[in-house]
Amino acid sequence: MTDRSTDAAELVEVWRGDILESTHRGHAVICRADGEIVAEWGAPDAIIYPRSSCKMLQALPLVESGAADAAGLGVEELALSCASHQGALLHTERVADWLAGLGLGEGDLRCGTQFPRDKAEAERVRRTGEGACQLHNNCSGKHAGFLTLNRHLGGGAEYHEIDHPVQRAVKDAYEEMTGETSPGYGIDGCSAPNHASTLHGFARAMARMADPSGLGAVRRDAATRLVAAMRRFPLLVAGEGRACSEMMAAMPNATAIKTGAEAVFAAILPERKLGVALKIEDGTTRAAECAIAALLARLGVADAEHPLIASRLNPTQRNWNGIATGFVRPAPGLWAGGAAL
Repeated sequence: MTDRSTDAAELVEVWRGDILESTHRGHAVICRADGEIVAEWGAPDAIIYPRSSCKMLQALPLVESGAADAAGLGVEELALSCASHQGALLHTERVADWLAGLGLGEGDLRCGTQFPRDKAEAERVRRTGEGACQLHNNCSGKHAGFLTLNRHLGGGAEYHEIDHPVQRAVKDAYEEMTGETSPGYGIDGCSAPNHASTLHGFARAMARMADPSGLGAVRRDAATRLVAAMRRFPLLVAGEGRACSEMMAAMPNATAIKTGAEAVFAAILPERKLGVALKIEDGTTRAAECAIAALLARLGVADAEHPLIASRLNPTQRNWNGIATGFVRPAPGLWAGGAAL
């Protein structure tokens, strides 16, 4: 990774009382499928790990290989293949059924055990003493997709390793969609490789998901199906109270959005044929959510006054007594008074 701090733009402000207390700096790009940049903040050539915001790209080989259809996967499974879910029962039961349909089980996953973020499921596993398992991992849907592709390809059990046929297919899809040769990879929280690219390249990949007309017929169909699945089942993509699910619900059929660790966010806008990618340098979630809400509002796909959008765009900061102490808002350079993009 290169030092990008001097190139970053101020994207989000945090106010306490009447004084600006903190700022979050970062980078954002909006572009078309051919790579033409519509708007930019910071450095479009900043190298980033997309983390979980690229799961729809990682799922492309699952669909375009024919593995998804051969396994009889439906729209819900495709949405889960792109998900960073809460580990709620609506997620874990579906992933468990998916694996069972393959003749596999939780032990075949390689994502690792994660305690569920869903409150009801967290309470249940505590109360019953059952404990968490890999199905609760927020990436278990993605890994079920990897296992489905792996069965189709006939690869070995360690499908998460960088030189495995599954991961070679994922890398090829990522590089082809970004239009770049990845400068390297890191190991993600779920133990799968995560390939780096420029922010511009990642935005271009999102634009190609939004406007797949320039892709071959097989990939065009795969991209269209994955985006449609995310838009149809936003709760499966994340869960109750999560920004991805709530903001998609506030923009029915307008866009598909996906967060990633360390404050990355991506958006796919089929009607506008645009892709959006942003990265907050300090890795703060509140800033990434505020920034993506601002861009979606300026792009005309989100209503800034909708409660599920406003709660990210201008969240009130409260202390432990519930007293309002300040607020978060997009920086003037990003918000521009809400002017249309």
